[in-house]
Amino acid sequence: MPFRENVEEARVEINRWFEDKTGGFIKDLMPEGHLNATLTALVIGNALYMRGRWLDPFDPEYTQDGDFFFADADESRVHVPFMTSTNDQCISCHPGFKVLQLHYDYESKGDGGGGNHRFSMHIYLPDERDGLQAVLREISSSGTAVFVARSVPAARGVEVGNLTIPKFKVSSKMDAGDVLQGLGLELPFRFTHDWSEMIELAEPLKVQNVLHECVVEVDEDGTMAAAATEADCDVFFFFEKDCDVGFSLYREEPARVDFAADHPFLFLIREDRSGILL
Repeated sequence: MPFRENVEEARVEINRWFEDKTGGFIKDLMPEGHLNATLTALVIGNALYMRGRWLDPFDPEYTQDGDFFFADADESRVHVPFMTSTNDQCISCHPGFKVLQLHYDYESKGDGGGGNHRFSMHIYLPDERDGLQAVLREISSSGTAVFVARSVPAARGVEVGNLTIPKFKVSSKMDAGDVLQGLGLELPFRFTHDWSEMIELAEPLKVQNVLHECVVEVDEDGTMAAAATEADCDVFFFFEKDCDVGFSLYREEPARVDFAADHPFLFLIREDRSGILL
């Protein structure tokens, strides 16, 4: 698409593609004026949409409102609906936190499984209301993939006492360029001719911006999730910032455990056979 002829028309058309590929969840990823009619030579896009149904759905009749506490000294809280279940769950206990694994039904017609894929949501719940930062510091000690792999609960379920998971919808939008560079992905952010197989251009290119947006909605039936990433390549400018992510832990297999997610927690969606995080 020739950006220099009508850069705003190109932006609108690309945004429409993202919206279509994410089930309407991601709209207007690139704001007005994001593309530069003079400098932008290439836009690379990636989109993901998932509709996953729980293998063991929650019964809406048992959903009740309760307090979700924030991690502050004033014990601020908000009233939200909590899902619950008395069925055995895949839970592992570690120093300072627990992990709950909720499997998606891979035989459903949605996108939570399909073919040979096996997806699940992993919820990392700190023992303390203000313990999320401590868990994140543990993650940074050995790498996200190692942390996740070593904290996966055993396949057999354990008896649960109090199990409460909030229904929620969260979204995030960021310029991910500095994060990617901090993780070691530096070459695309330097001027190079290595883009020659994608675009015919005499001048060297580099990635200028990386916009990323994601939306996740969780309820009794399952999860709807969408993500979109856009990288536009310009002919100059560069910036850098350091960032780490990654954990070392020991597992206890509980006989019976409570899992009350009424304070800040970390969650992710994982393809369990490959270990790939969505």
